Amino acid sequence: MRRVGAEAYRFDRDLVEKAYAGWAPVYDVVFGPVTSAGRLAAVGAAERIGGRILEVGIGTGISLGEYSAHNRIVGIDLSEPMLRRARDRVRRRRLSNVEALALMDAECLAFENGYFDVVVAQYVISAVPQPEAALDEFARVLKPGGEIVLVNHLGAESGLLRLCETGIAPVVRHLGWRPEFQFARIAAWSQRAGFRLLERTRLKPFGHFTLMRYRRAH
Repeated sequence: MRRVGAEAYRFDRDLVEKAYAGWAPVYDVVFGPVTSAGRLAAVGAAERIGGRILEVGIGTGISLGEYSAHNRIVGIDLSEPMLRRARDRVRRRRLSNVEALALMDAECLAFENGYFDVVVAQYVISAVPQPEAALDEFARVLKPGGEIVLVNHLGAESGLLRLCETGIAPVVRHLGWRPEFQFARIAAWSQRAGFRLLERTRLKPFGHFTLMRYRRAH
């Protein structure tokens, strides 16, 4: 796996943290409707397994009210302004099944091995500096038989759209986005890590986002 230098990592991490701190006050209004289908699909997939669920990149907690009360939810995020809104949501809606909301880096999870039944990451894997490192952590904290549930935009593999996404990538990176991120990176990770793809579904209405479910192959 290719590693970036420590200096570049700090820069990228700070960039993402700054970007989402800026989005925090308007995230629900701007992105709530756009991410709704993916959010519901991810929660639905996690609910089929149930138990203790880790949501990475919990943001403002917009997903929290969608989980069943009998499941135990832990949310983490890199952005403290986002987490403040999530904590306020938990208080207002009295979501007693939310066990914890913590400031944490997806690439260095402070949980024991095999602690969660499901790990959910919505619109996250292309927004971390080292996606493979984050996926390794998701795998580490997952119980045997558990699932990793991802929802993300996947970059086009060829053609004009691929050229456009690659072209705008440097411009939108400061917004915390990586539009050119391809499924091939996740597929290569899953093969190396021994995870099997259970589902890959483009979500309605426009197929802009994709739901992916993974389980350890053996």
